[in-house]
Amino acid sequence: MKILPLARVQFGAMVVLALLTLSACALLAGLPRLVQGSFDANLHQSLRAAMASQVDLAVRVESRSRQEDLREPSQFAARDQRFRSILPAALRPVVGPVGTGTGHMSAKTWGTPVQGSGGMTFVNLGWLSDAERRVRWSEGRAPGAPGTMTYQGATITVFEAAVVEEARDKMGLRVGDVRVLGESDHVAVRIVGLFAPKDPADRYWSHHPDVLRVTEVQPPGKLDLERHTTALLSDGGLTALSGEGRNLVYSWVLPVDPAAPTSLGVPDVTRAITAYGRVVGLQPGGGSQYRLETGLPQLLNGYLAALSTARTVMFLVLGGLLAVAVGVIVLAVHLLADRADEALALARARGGSLRQVAGAGTALVALAVVPATLAGYALSWLVPGPVLPLVHAGPALVCGAAVGFAAVRMALAHRAPLRERRDDVAASRPSARRVTLEVLVVGLALGGAYLLRTRGLAAGTAGDDPFLLLVPIALTVAAALITIRCYPYPLRLFVRLAARGPRAVPFLGLTRAARARSGSVLPVLILLPALAVSVFASVIAGGIAETQRLASWQDVGASLRVSSPIELPADAVARVRAVPGVELVVPAQTASVQLGFGGERADVIAVDLGQWRRVLDGAPISVPAMPAAGAGVPALVSPELRGRGTMDVGWQTRVKVAERGVVPSVPGFFARGKFLVVPYEINERPTANTLLIKGDADAEAVARAVGRPRAQVSSQAESLAAIESAPLTGTVRVVLLVTTVALAAYALVAVVVTLVIGAADRARALAFLRPLGLTERQAQGLTVLEILPMILVTALVGLALGLGLPAALGPGVDLSAYAGGVAVAGYSPGLATPALLAAGLAVVAVLGAYAHTAISRRRAPGAALRAGELA
Repeated sequence: MKILPLARVQFGAMVVLALLTLSACALLAGLPRLVQGSFDANLHQSLRAAMASQVDLAVRVESRSRQEDLREPSQFAARDQRFRSILPAALRPVVGPVGTGTGHMSAKTWGTPVQGSGGMTFVNLGWLSDAERRVRWSEGRAPGAPGTMTYQGATITVFEAAVVEEARDKMGLRVGDVRVLGESDHVAVRIVGLFAPKDPADRYWSHHPDVLRVTEVQPPGKLDLERHTTALLSDGGLTALSGEGRNLVYSWVLPVDPAAPTSLGVPDVTRAITAYGRVVGLQPGGGSQYRLETGLPQLLNGYLAALSTARTVMFLVLGGLLAVAVGVIVLAVHLLADRADEALALARARGGSLRQVAGAGTALVALAVVPATLAGYALSWLVPGPVLPLVHAGPALVCGAAVGFAAVRMALAHRAPLRERRDDVAASRPSARRVTLEVLVVGLALGGAYLLRTRGLAAGTAGDDPFLLLVPIALTVAAALITIRCYPYPLRLFVRLAARGPRAVPFLGLTRAARARSGSVLPVLILLPALAVSVFASVIAGGIAETQRLASWQDVGASLRVSSPIELPADAVARVRAVPGVELVVPAQTASVQLGFGGERADVIAVDLGQWRRVLDGAPISVPAMPAAGAGVPALVSPELRGRGTMDVGWQTRVKVAERGVVPSVPGFFARGKFLVVPYEINERPTANTLLIKGDADAEAVARAVGRPRAQVSSQAESLAAIESAPLTGTVRVVLLVTTVALAAYALVAVVVTLVIGAADRARALAFLRPLGLTERQAQGLTVLEILPMILVTALVGLALGLGLPAALGPGVDLSAYAGGVAVAGYSPGLATPALLAAGLAVVAVLGAYAHTAISRRRAPGAALRAGELA
């Protein structure tokens, strides 16, 4: 049987099928790549934001004797090469080459006290393999080879070293000073230079915060602070640095490229790190054992845990798109098969075998579907992102479903030549087995939703809990079954009411709608998942947008916030108040204070909470009012400090504060840990180092008004823009928008195709009624009343299901990864999108009804009726 002549006759239906297939394949193959690409980009961004000391792989070993000492840089380089040679295959693409990124080698002492300081001053000695290209000498010169001196009758080594500029200011270490180190095994250090980092923001320095700044620690039971710094040695100094008599650690840092790991490869990388740690521990190292130190597995696993539910919800939306797209394409195949049935039946009656006839019909569908599938698959490669199995499986499933449905339908429709089919025979009642199965599906769906809400996610499964995948599907199927079974009953009530009226059109239209068999309404039920998923996507998008705004306010704590490590003078505060757009400025003071007389410390903010509440007027966050004062200074404390009553706080002076309430967090300042909120006047001389600003002033103008280079200005608008511009956040908005639009379009196409599929039967009914006096207006009303109830019922059920899915999924929907780390706690769905979707469906149904009656009006009754049916 020739296919091309049949394809020319059915060209319009084939074009519709091809366009639907093309769009579905492009979306189903492109969107997963876009989503997975955003997952990878967000992973890379989180690794770049983390400290290099957490991300990189650091191999360390202690030297405890001269036999274990490394005296030459070449010895470090040889072991670095050994550590790289034993890297597992999964880690080799992740670790950068030698000399790149943050990779380096080092040797540092720790706990090295300055003689005569009473154990309150420590100067450690350190060698960095790449110090020359990391620091600049601001005073003095670079260190040279060590020398010797006599101390307490013994000859000791004198190391030439350089210290950071801050050590000069806080520890009094100046160029030319000589300090003796150690309590028993003495050495001396001569300060020959001061240095500053060439790039203080370089991630490299997170490996050596002790080199870059002075560390201050308050020992328990003491009011004075211990001060620690690490002085840099030259390669010559390394030759005299020994672990005998002091604490000495060698380190080899293998740099991890933050852009190398992928979210799909995280499990392999974490397993490889564990295996690498075991292998490193087996390397020969004298009397000490090598150990691997890295926070990368915790970072990767924490990222996946935060992303798992959000990933599942995204692919749940894409799964709904797949189901709806396949359903609409099957409808289009149904339309093409109906139009080609007459020609195929004639070929079958003329002696064509079932294989020939069914094969011809299947080939006709394949002629439209296969090229469109390949074209859509090819278009998806224009979307950047990794290739997932779903990229290949989606188009293949669409093509297979279309061709497979065509083959089965053709084989069943043409089992026998000229097989007579009667559409006016009453449908059989559903069997008890079928009813039992449907009741079981509904019960399981409701039970699954209840369990998901009450028990939450299964422990250790996060977003991979099967309940989170199966419950939405089960709820959609249950809603579809209930709609199929229940929608005729309210219609029959309206039929009874219409039967009492004087007009026949409402009675006839509603009667035809109520008597529609289950099989005839199945195509329309494609609207249910389409509407449910599209409304669900719009509700999720709205919830994410609201939470992003909330997260930005929680991050800053005001419209603008000025933070300074030193006191802000009164004239700077006055200049800020004069900046255009500034409505209100509330000064505050933050500090780390001593609790009691031991080493326990807590963060504190002194602020007028009443004024701060005015700053937050109209914002989605607020702060509590300060309770009335009683004995002592009133304070709001964190949950960690709950129940302590009155506390002695060491700040500018010793102050007794009394607990007056508990706050879980302070917007813009504290989210966890030990902290207090006290009145601004707690100190004798209130000094502001923080300003909380209300208004829409420009952040740069505020920074210029402050006039302090170390002061930082944070803006709620900029924080919101940063959250919205994150790769993951931007992608989820695009995916949800595209999915909503695509599902709405598929729903409208389903309505049109359904109208066209039922056109022949509808034309036949109108052909019977027109000779009895049915007018054109009545024909249009009859058609609308026949198709509109099912569409409206399905639309309402789909809208209700979409609005209820977030609440039904309950704790399974955790979208904090898309909202700046803040949990999307509430969904307040707007009615704009649901109303537009329902109105669009109704308008398309009405327009289709009018178009159908206009077309059928031009057809003669003999075109729709068979011989003898008018007799």
